[in-house]
Amino acid sequence: METRLNFFEKGQNAAKPLFNLNGYIKKSTLGRQLVELIDFRVSQINGCAYCLDMHSKELRAMGETEQRLYGMSAWREAPYYTDRERAAFTWAEAVNALHVTDEVYSVVASQFTEEEIVDLTMVVSAIRSWNSINIAFPAGIGTYRVGQFG
Repeated sequence: METRLNFFEKGQNAAKPLFNLNGYIKKSTLGRQLVELIDFRVSQINGCAYCLDMHSKELRAMGETEQRLYGMSAWREAPYYTDRERAAFTWAEAVNALHVTDEVYSVVASQFTEEEIVDLTMVVSAIRSWNSINIAFPAGIGTYRVGQFG
């Protein structure tokens, strides 16, 4: 893939609100591992290789198993995700697709508080933005180091 422009050099001011949003998300009650799992799943759906590389490295550093990472695309059939994770993935996929039904809301509301649902929505909004940026301006796979962005 051809390098276009260096977004992290030329887009520093534009990225500040996203970094601030990520800072807010880190303080949420969702937990870092769940946020990373959502980031990984949404990046799978959106086809963002850079984000998949980054979030798989972060998840492995947190002790996430290869089995759960490899099985993520079939999470509905895989037995090793919790009900809370399943509800989060259901919500994340619906929000990412811009198609949230009452049934989907009911699923997420059974596992998360209203504040957490807002935070889950912000997680999806943030990673969807990063996916768009990284697909528009490829940075190169494998360039991410664990903890690089805080």
